[in-house]
Amino acid sequence: MDEDSKIRFKWKFYQLTIQLNLIVLLAAVSLIVFFLLHSPYTISLITGILILILILSWDFLNRYRKTKAWLEEHSDQGKET
Repeated sequence: MDEDSKIRFKWKFYQLTIQLNLIVLLAAVSLIVFFLLHSPYTISLITGILILILILSWDFLNRYRKTKAWLEEHSDQGKET
């Protein structure tokens, strides 16, 4: 793998890491809200957070698959040369 590919992979990896951390953080926040916040909007807030988690998870899985395919493609190039 050449230097440009390594740098691109690092940025792809950083993006995936930050997105996964955001998903975990939102899940933790939804649990905290569920147990500590007692208001009429609690269920609506938790539902909104869970929908956001589902959307981010779907996007994360798509990006992960694309990054994995990109990495396999570029790692095979390094072996051939």
